[in-house]
Amino acid sequence: MELRDDGRCFACGPLNPIGLKLQFAEKDGEYITRFTPSQEHQGFVGITHGGIISTVLDEVMARYVYVKGYRAVTAEINIKLRKPAPTGKELIVAGRISSKKGRLLECSAEARNSWGDVIAVAKARMLEV
Repeated sequence: MELRDDGRCFACGPLNPIGLKLQFAEKDGEYITRFTPSQEHQGFVGITHGGIISTVLDEVMARYVYVKGYRAVTAEINIKLRKPAPTGKELIVAGRISSKKGRLLECSAEARNSWGDVIAVAKARMLEV
């Protein structure tokens, strides 16, 4: 399977007109993005939809795997949503690669609000294709 990027990824693609347009930086073995959800990202009024939070967590892990040179896709993901994420408030999301066993990469990520509370955590297995 060939993995190609045409700039239209929902999470990070700069050419996707309705995408999140996430940008990333590597720091101390983690991949980090900052995201401020807007009203368009809400579930209940003023609260970011859990699917959007899950998307950002997945992307920070999958993108880190990609920039590290692995051609892999998310095979399994587990998300724990711990606190509501208000819209209009920045989230800092960090992902890391924990281990590699054969074709599987074990990853983890967390989303925090700007004052440091953990909003959500994730664990994923990425499968090299």
